[in-house]
Amino acid sequence: MAWKLDVNTFKRYYTQILKNISCCDLCGANVNSSCLLGHSLSQALVCQSCVNDLPYFNQSLISGNLLSWPAVHRALPNIHFEHLFALSPYIYPFNRWLAQIKYLGRFELANLFSTLLYAQWQASLINQVITPIDIVLSVPLHIKKWQVRGYNQAHLIAKSFADELSLPYDENLVIRVKNNDSQMGKTGSQRRKNLANAFVLQGKLASHVKHVLLVDDVVTTGTTANEISKLLKQAGVETVTLVTVCLALPNTKTNSVAGD
Repeated sequence: MAWKLDVNTFKRYYTQILKNISCCDLCGANVNSSCLLGHSLSQALVCQSCVNDLPYFNQSLISGNLLSWPAVHRALPNIHFEHLFALSPYIYPFNRWLAQIKYLGRFELANLFSTLLYAQWQASLINQVITPIDIVLSVPLHIKKWQVRGYNQAHLIAKSFADELSLPYDENLVIRVKNNDSQMGKTGSQRRKNLANAFVLQGKLASHVKHVLLVDDVVTTGTTANEISKLLKQAGVETVTLVTVCLALPNTKTNSVAGD
């Protein structure tokens, strides 16, 4: 008779192994159990010294909303979301991590991103200046791209972040119906044309949902989030808060609000 190991038992053993042998993803130092005290497993990927040295945006300068920074506001004209929260400019190590989760299947990075997002979210005190959030959504992939890649990294990050915030998450409310060309290398106007009518709501939005938190892995021109925000507002949503790991605006000095 074949020996079987149920999924929960496997996860428990796998988690314990990671705790015992984990090394910092950046400096290579051993991340032992004492470094994990008070932190979730995701932070076992990075030692506390490297966490403290990550190139965060200085949230205190922007009140947790990058749209209050003039350079960012100018680069995102005619937006339909009210708040923009990002961890970092698109620089090392976040750019490397994002490529790894997207193309190399490093799913564990989703938990790392959500842990870091939650810590910065709490530190920014953004909850004191925004209305309560009703639901968390993620930027969807078209089904054909999902079938090729096998997963949607924005979904993985959003689900984990929603868990951190103890908020409901719906991965199916917004779906992508157009399998567009990649947005990479396109201008803002080309991106807007490429994404026109690319998304639809699947089902009716609950009447109590007035504030949506939308999660994406990277924001460049904001076109994708803009299209989804317009769709949500047509359905009765009043406020959209966009949360992303990195902001990669072209030709802007977003590094000027990065932490030391």
